[in-house]
Amino acid sequence: MEANRKTASILIIEDDTALAQGLVRALATDERQVACCATLRDADRILRAAPCDLILLDVNLPDGNGYDHLPIFRERYPAVSVVMLTANDLESDIVAGLERGADDYITKPFSLAVLRARIDTQLRRRNAETAETEGTVCAGDCRFDFDRMEFYRAGRPIALSRSEQKLLRVLTANPGITLTRDRLRDAVWSADSAFVDENALSVTVKRLRDKLGPDGTCIKTVYGIGYVWSQQ
Repeated sequence: MEANRKTASILIIEDDTALAQGLVRALATDERQVACCATLRDADRILRAAPCDLILLDVNLPDGNGYDHLPIFRERYPAVSVVMLTANDLESDIVAGLERGADDYITKPFSLAVLRARIDTQLRRRNAETAETEGTVCAGDCRFDFDRMEFYRAGRPIALSRSEQKLLRVLTANPGITLTRDRLRDAVWSADSAFVDENALSVTVKRLRDKLGPDGTCIKTVYGIGYVWSQQ
């Protein structure tokens, strides 16, 4: 499962064997390795041996709930993108998944073409990140190292999801500039922004503020317009 510059790796955590095997066949390419498992325990074993680039995570699993385990994945593997794929399609379910750190949320039944597109978007974003904003940004007791994609608060690592990393990057790259909600959605979710729920940006901003603690107040709300990074 170990990825290199040319090969991405995906782990599907799904206990429906037929669906999981179908997804492996549908998503695997010469540039993409895909594996699957049916339990959270097996997923942890696989990821500890070789963290992947993206996790496709079901909610209702034999040994636990994907919602409950998502923060554990975020803490242990902060650089891995997590896309939830579940039949839980209520708005409250989607918000719960995003609040716990999912980078995207897809409900069953789903279009295979849309699933491929949204996975491709996550993987392209991962590959492009190191070519975008670089360097280290400091704010109070927080330090953001965009070269290594490492983030610290009071010297301790902060686990940020891919969407939180993208949001933090675009905000800190434009200090003092009010960025509209549309611009931020495009920056965080790029070509996939048309599929993103209206609440996703608000949820991601709140989650990022909470993780930054007092320094989360650097993210100012400009009501009716968007957000601005301000350390004044």
